Amino acid sequence: MKTSTVTLLFAILATATQVAVFGAVVLAVGGRLSKPVARVRHRIASVVAPKGLALAALVALVSTLGSLYLSEIAHFPPCRLCWFQRVAMYPIVVVAGVGAIRRDANAKLTAAILAGLGACVSTWHLLVERYPTLEGTSCELNNPCSIKWVEQWGYLTIPAMALSGFALILVLLAVARPNSK
Repeated sequence: MKTSTVTLLFAILATATQVAVFGAVVLAVGGRLSKPVARVRHRIASVVAPKGLALAALVALVSTLGSLYLSEIAHFPPCRLCWFQRVAMYPIVVVAGVGAIRRDANAKLTAAILAGLGACVSTWHLLVERYPTLEGTSCELNNPCSIKWVEQWGYLTIPAMALSGFALILVLLAVARPNSK
């Protein structure tokens, strides 16, 4: 399969993720203002809550496999900020996955800290891509963090895709109730 096809698939997944995060924010805010929205929010939460940790692990796994595809198959060398995002994303697969299997609510905090840190790095990476003068000396000269290896729809780059994954993981962890049945 061609790299352009795979990156388009990643972009579609990231966009769906952004829509889900936006919807969750609307439901969270709207549910406090409107009883019908609160009922919808409660229905969705009752379905997602018991599976929240497993879904967060799934999002992290897809993100992990996507980053490995981009570096190992598409041969896009990860920059220093990409590595920091990987350091945050990869363990979430194990932490949230094991937490889901064991129905351990304590895994939520560890996974949320990792996702929050990863989201911060992704946000900084997006700024560096948009404003290369921010790069400074933190990245390598031969592999700068400002290179856009992928850009879909004029805004969706690799760090934007990573940020989308971290955001959805945070939403899923916020709703997750692994001990509920």
